[in-house]
Amino acid sequence: MNMCSGPDALKGVGEKTKKIFERAGIFQLGDLLHYYPRAYDIYENMKSISEIREGETAAVCASLSCEITVRYVKRLNLSTVILRDSTGCLQAFWYNMPYLKNTLKPGKRYVFRGKAVRKGRQTALEQPAIFDIDAYVNIQGQMQPLYPLVDGLTNKMVKKAVRQVLDELEISEDMLPDSIREKWKLDDYQHALSQIHFPDNETNMRQARQRLVFDEFFLFILALRSLRNDRIVVRPSFFLEEKPVTAQVIQNLPFSLTAAQQKVWRELEQDLTGNQVMARLIQGDVGSGKTILAVLALILTAANGLQGALMVPTEVLARQHYESITELIQKQALDFKAVLLTGSMTAKEKREAYQKISSGFADIIIGTHALIQEKADYQNLALVITDEQHRFGVRQREAFAAKGITPHMIVMSATPIPRTLAVIIYGDLDISVVDELPADRLPIKNCVVDTSYRTKAYAFIRNEVEKGRQAYVICPMVEESESIEAENVIAYTRQLCESLPDTITVEYLHGKMKPALKNEIMERFLKNEIQVLVSTTVVEVGVNVPNATVMMVENAERFGLAQLHQLRGRVGRGKEQSYCIMVHSSDSKKTKQRLEILNQSNDGFFIAGEDLKLRGPGDLFGIRQSGLMEFRLGDVFQDSAILQWASEAAGRLLETDEELLLPEHQLLKKKLSIYIHGGTERLNL
Repeated sequence: MNMCSGPDALKGVGEKTKKIFERAGIFQLGDLLHYYPRAYDIYENMKSISEIREGETAAVCASLSCEITVRYVKRLNLSTVILRDSTGCLQAFWYNMPYLKNTLKPGKRYVFRGKAVRKGRQTALEQPAIFDIDAYVNIQGQMQPLYPLVDGLTNKMVKKAVRQVLDELEISEDMLPDSIREKWKLDDYQHALSQIHFPDNETNMRQARQRLVFDEFFLFILALRSLRNDRIVVRPSFFLEEKPVTAQVIQNLPFSLTAAQQKVWRELEQDLTGNQVMARLIQGDVGSGKTILAVLALILTAANGLQGALMVPTEVLARQHYESITELIQKQALDFKAVLLTGSMTAKEKREAYQKISSGFADIIIGTHALIQEKADYQNLALVITDEQHRFGVRQREAFAAKGITPHMIVMSATPIPRTLAVIIYGDLDISVVDELPADRLPIKNCVVDTSYRTKAYAFIRNEVEKGRQAYVICPMVEESESIEAENVIAYTRQLCESLPDTITVEYLHGKMKPALKNEIMERFLKNEIQVLVSTTVVEVGVNVPNATVMMVENAERFGLAQLHQLRGRVGRGKEQSYCIMVHSSDSKKTKQRLEILNQSNDGFFIAGEDLKLRGPGDLFGIRQSGLMEFRLGDVFQDSAILQWASEAAGRLLETDEELLLPEHQLLKKKLSIYIHGGTERLNL
């Protein structure tokens, strides 16, 4: 058994279980070690009944004040009882556990641990686990890993498998040189892997996470430096000239470019017609008008008789861009041909698109990841543009660029990042910033409220829908979790359907859906066949719906400010006034302070900067903060300090051994090659 063995090398894992692990992306034992916990369940200190608050998971030491009552409610067996301690009373209830009536004794004290929910006018514990007092004291303070799961995969299965790998496989090699580990006081690699899964305490877990995040950032930065060094010496294969058609297009637009757009367009035009291959990031706030700059670059390329391609993260967005570019070409009577290429197209449609691309009939190609598949061959690809860069990694960008002979590259991102961080994470790119919104955009009106405002929020959504508008409701989870108290998409949709009139169509959307179904839902929302869309953050870069005027975010405290700002940018795209309602369920002053920044400002760069100032060493149980890049653990906002350490470490290393030729750097060189180029061997850091 070694790191490259399949999951079936483990005891108790047969062919059926192996396939379940593979659905979760676990093909080798090495993958298991990097299947990190999404959170930890900590058996917290016991509370008195008077201290319990709605929405939290709490443990209370109490006795039964009476016998358990068992009755049937909607075909469910419901057991209820009143718990009592010296500070008050609290109801507890269980579904389909009638045997508790015979096992729990009135007057005896137990520890009850469960989620505190609103039941009528009172707070109650829902389905609490029951412990003897001594048993709970023994596990109090322990941290149990909670893993991301797929159908058929249980937390217990993952824990057992990871434990077996850690016990039976020795991981002796460490890719980091001792000098780097000592300089930044980083954990030994094997110890870090052990403590990220089964931490002895919170301090050990944080140190383990710090080491593994450092590894992710370190490899990423080394890869970027490598790409930048390759680019510096390369001259374009195709030389472009300035063409009057772009000025004509700008002149005939139904709006005027902002000063920021004009400045960035001059930078793009200068790069495209220069004598060095362009690799430029266009960083602009949500709604700042980056897309028209991409279109102008595509038109300049087409006017030179060459091909340009735009890759976006979703099929609906690709189709929307294709339609708007085709409309612009027709309205301005331009002699260019645009082609759409997405994964869900029929085999016949794809063959026709491939033929148009390879023959040079297509000047402008818009699509999704299908643009970098093997069958897509370009005749003279001179420009590639990726939209929403954080959805594509280093390898995808390289694969896309490889479709042309050293083509120019533009990367667009609406995630506002302070320049100090942008210089590091976009280290292979020159940076342009569109820091001005179009004059006709109405600022979004914001409000930060607690859960008691929910009924009013529903009424507000109903009123907006009655005016012909639409709304998003964002939840951080897909399904209920035992340990993370967050509204979930599926149950929340049922709840919302009950609260809104039958005339309003409510649907849900989440990342676990099949692509075809996601596309169908977004298309229906775009056509206003769905008025309220309950979704996870999958809509963050989904589609442009100018008719949507309300963004309501549940459990707003669970998102980073940058991501909340990104979500808020889904509305405010039309002429009507738009609103963002951020609902939180936390009594924390820090939470309210953070959210208040969003309440006061619509400037993404200001928000990102303030968010960094407020961040401590990271919220242990918060979800990923920015969604930026493709890191398993790291988050460029939350872990900005580690990012800067990794950047400094990479710089020092390359100063002394630019080609990584020293014996002590050979494992690192191997990992870096796999990271950049991929290959048959998987990258297990």
